[in-house]
Amino acid sequence: MEIDHRKLIAEPGNDIRLEDYDTGYTGNFTSKKKARKKLKSDAKRTAALQKRLYAANRHSLLIIFQGIDASGKDGTIRHVMSRINPQGCEVYSFKTPSTEELQHDFLWRTTRRMPPRGKIGIFNRSYYEEVLITRVHPEFILNQNIPGIFTAADIDERFWEKRYSHINNFEEHQSDSGTVILKFFLHLSKQEQKARFLSRIDNDKKNWKFTISDINERNMWDTYQHAFETAINKTSTPWAPWYIIPADNKWFMRTAVASILVETLEELDPKFPRTDPEQKKSLLEARELLLQEGRK
Repeated sequence: MEIDHRKLIAEPGNDIRLEDYDTGYTGNFTSKKKARKKLKSDAKRTAALQKRLYAANRHSLLIIFQGIDASGKDGTIRHVMSRINPQGCEVYSFKTPSTEELQHDFLWRTTRRMPPRGKIGIFNRSYYEEVLITRVHPEFILNQNIPGIFTAADIDERFWEKRYSHINNFEEHQSDSGTVILKFFLHLSKQEQKARFLSRIDNDKKNWKFTISDINERNMWDTYQHAFETAINKTSTPWAPWYIIPADNKWFMRTAVASILVETLEELDPKFPRTDPEQKKSLLEARELLLQEGRK
């Protein structure tokens, strides 16, 4: 086995430390070529399983990607889902909340985008921003006009604990309703982020990906790492576990995500709907009518 998924999962109930997870881990792969071959195979298999998921119309699949800036969320989505039928997949990227979104509870804007039965939904960032960027910048919470919250000093630890609890309850409800949830934290090193930022600055075609605010956020690296680590420990559950994906090597990161996705769909094992006797009779009648057309 090239990838041991057990080494990537944040076991529910265990307090993990991100520093214990090697951002450069590449499993048992001996070359990029072998990893890319597996990625290609898994992408093809995912497409086949997605057809069955769509036809069965019993479950949906939500895939959440979180990670520090330049961790590779966009590229991973593009490569892993390269063979998927667009009609069966919806991708949403959640950025700064709009005025309308701020008028609702923090789960509202993402709840509206949950995948219906038979489809795969992908969140590039998600409701987890409400316990990540807002933990680093608690002043953002003030824009939500929450009763009793008038200054950043009003946001205590009990506030965050309730948010983690709300997220866990929401995900458990979704799971009970037929939505399978996969959560991927793309674990990037500070050194590799620096290299990717420099690439974005030096390459004219990548300049649009970078702003000076990215440096300001980078200066709060340790605070962000603590926020990610806390969120993972508080919300990795049996019904919605977190996977910590080493992100320094893009080729392994994409292969690991694809491998976990395929394994999840295989375990779900969606089936094409069976034809009951009445439907079968109707199909045979339709077949006979079509054949008769050629005899006239």
